[in-house]
Amino acid sequence: MTNSVQLHRRRHLPIPEQGQWLASVVRGYLAYYAVPGNSDAAAAFRTQVTRQWFKALRRRSQRHRLNWVRMDRLATRWLPPVRVMHPFPNVRFSATTQGRSPVR
Repeated sequence: MTNSVQLHRRRHLPIPEQGQWLASVVRGYLAYYAVPGNSDAAAAFRTQVTRQWFKALRRRSQRHRLNWVRMDRLATRWLPPVRVMHPFPNVRFSATTQGRSPVR
């Protein structure tokens, strides 16, 4: 089931519950895809999550009071910021050893 379908099903839950769930979705995405050189795609994912959440929240009632200023505050409050989670491969895979054994 895609995240937009899940968001559609959860749109009438309280905003803190939605925020916690979406934060875990964004954290999971960043844990896998936030590698050096991919920060633009990770930022685009967070932006799209914010847009989809905005659309879901505005469909909660006929009299919506949600504007982008408030939505930005919600996204800043609940969604983690985009940052590179993994180092460059040359840093990650460089092992320093003592003596002849690569295990130590």
